[in-house]
Amino acid sequence: MSDDVEWVDEEAGPVVRPYALTGGRTRASSSSFDVLSMVVATGAAATTAVHLGSEHRRLLDLVRRTRPIAEVASEAGLPMGVVKVLLGDLLDQGFILVRSPVPAATPPVESLLQEVINGLRAL
Repeated sequence: MSDDVEWVDEEAGPVVRPYALTGGRTRASSSSFDVLSMVVATGAAATTAVHLGSEHRRLLDLVRRTRPIAEVASEAGLPMGVVKVLLGDLLDQGFILVRSPVPAATPPVESLLQEVINGLRAL
């Protein structure tokens, strides 16, 4: 068998352990990854991507359009930690851009909410 063959168990799916896909790494090189972060391919020259592993190339294909990291992990069928590590590799090499999620708005002050309730009751 050649080294290119993906090992698959028909019932269980791929037999490669997640740590094998990441080279034993458990953390992404960048801390800018949140499950809601948006990621998109930069369109960097495909000729420079030939040295990437099959999972890296697969993730690049998945992010041709802007998508949240959670959706990429789901579509790839890989654990979130593995996807973050692999996307970190792609970010370091300039193949993707990552945009952090918009922070939640500051909740309104309780007194303002009470005034709104009082106003509604007055109607």
